[in-house]
Amino acid sequence: MADSIRLLLVDRDKVALQNLEHILAKDGCCVTKVPGGAAALKLLDAEASNPCLFEVILADMGLDPLDEGHFLRQCLRLQPATELIFVSDKLSVPSVVDAIRKGAFHYLIKPVRPQELRETVLLAAEQSHHKQRQQGIRQELAVPKVALPLITRNPAMLRLLEQAKRAAVMDLPVLITGETGTGKEILARILHDASPRADRPFVAVNCGAFNEELLANELFGHGREAFTGAVRDRKGLVETAHGGTLFLDEITEMSPSMQVKLLRVIQEKELRRLGVTVPVTVDVRFLAATNRPIQQEVEAGRFRRDLYYRLNVIDFYLPPLVQRPGDIPLLVHHFLAKYAKINEQVVGISPLALDRLSQHAFPGNVRELENIVQRAVAFAVGTEITENDLPDYLERRPSYIFPRSDQQLLSLEEMERHYILWVCEQVDGNQTMAAKILGLDRVSLWRRLKKIGAAHPPEA
Repeated sequence: MADSIRLLLVDRDKVALQNLEHILAKDGCCVTKVPGGAAALKLLDAEASNPCLFEVILADMGLDPLDEGHFLRQCLRLQPATELIFVSDKLSVPSVVDAIRKGAFHYLIKPVRPQELRETVLLAAEQSHHKQRQQGIRQELAVPKVALPLITRNPAMLRLLEQAKRAAVMDLPVLITGETGTGKEILARILHDASPRADRPFVAVNCGAFNEELLANELFGHGREAFTGAVRDRKGLVETAHGGTLFLDEITEMSPSMQVKLLRVIQEKELRRLGVTVPVTVDVRFLAATNRPIQQEVEAGRFRRDLYYRLNVIDFYLPPLVQRPGDIPLLVHHFLAKYAKINEQVVGISPLALDRLSQHAFPGNVRELENIVQRAVAFAVGTEITENDLPDYLERRPSYIFPRSDQQLLSLEEMERHYILWVCEQVDGNQTMAAKILGLDRVSLWRRLKKIGAAHPPEA
């Protein structure tokens, strides 16, 4: 069981509380115990500012002066995303069933079997996570739209953004490719926010974060009694995005059978929840992204060619940061402003620190740069980020400064001589490494060193 499940146990029987805590804490749940309904409501009311205090409440109201209906109404008011499971004896089942009709998740009959308890709590936590996602989407829709930045001065990126503005209003599928951390989801949000669907949901899902069964349930939802513990219908994320945009990140991680199901939804504009035969019509714009070379995936048979053509009506490629080094200073100052509240005295970055960042290859792209700046702001002791505030793994490479003679630029021949000798000096005389940096073989380097009068040219 996932260790992230926050669970509140409610029971006036101390022994029962201890037994339930022993089972659930052993499975990794974070358990809080209270001796009865009044104490539970007092705790929830005191923490009303945190709407996700608990994902699951497990309550036995048999000895409690509060009835199930009143307790349920107050829990739903104070913790709307929390799922409530009642523990009941057979005599009180009718009242508990009535509570389920009014919004409780499920009930368990005493004596509770440990395996049934685990499965029910896990399903309830999953439903709570879904509620939280829905609430997040609603809150996002309630916030005025603010343009998300793709900070750039790179000509290719500027052309891409212009094309994206035109593509946004076309209501066609878009495939976004690029390395991890280049801003694929940001571009997807830009496409959504500039589209006629901007006032409808933008729903993002990482296809690589779920196995096939969970992803099917996440995308398409399920019907009541589709499997053990499914006590109500549940919408999937495709239905949640109805009228808006669904962003499928890491689409190439999707299994072949899931690709077939997705293709059918895109083509027919309808889906079937798990365990339900009646189709649901959906109006969704599909945006997809991957950090893999998707055409190679298609040729290798790992990604369906027909799905590829359905998604690749419009395509955008986001180049890695190493191909647009001129954007690094812009991004650094953007992130300095973004994280200014972490350390308000930091207002800039030293030239040496900026030069060191500009020479880094950034395999993690913009996301890596953002993390570096955020960390540097937190640890900086002065008014600007210095080299000492940057991570040690950033390579320290000296910059070559063009020499001048009598305030005039040197000739090409003189420049070549200075540069070859400078490279040899930087690698401590290692001629093999110097030849590799200069793009020469060792014999060619030996001849040039001999020609320019180096003291100890290497052996040819």
